[in-house]
Amino acid sequence: QLQLVESGGGLVQPGGSLRLSCAASGFTLDNYAIGWFRQAPGKEREGVLCINSSGSSTNYADSVKGRFTISRDNAKNTVYLQMNSLKPEDTAVYYCAARRRNYRCSGYPSEYTYWGQGTQVTVSS
Repeated sequence: QLQLVESGGGLVQPGGSLRLSCAASGFTLDNYAIGWFRQAPGKEREGVLCINSSGSSTNYADSVKGRFTISRDNAKNTVYLQMNSLKPEDTAVYYCAARRRNYRCSGYPSEYTYWGQGTQVTVSS
């Protein structure tokens, strides 16, 4: 069974940092583009960052440029989202998702096949 499991969310003060993890089971991430998405209450799900199997990444949210980075550790079958200088507007449920094998990154949630259950990130003082 193919599964993605996110972890690392929580409550953090403005200006703080969190690292989210997306661990895969049932398949290896090597040949998949993995995207991070987020959804705040009352808003549509939006793309944040994505990393291709080659290691190249694409940013889909201007608001996180210079603050968030994405990386992958194929040996651990895990993709990470490092979030620095967090702001209250970053509060959302964060999801990781995998496209179909050998497809490249996309900013459209509908083009992803496998999804994790999400992890809550709350930025508040």
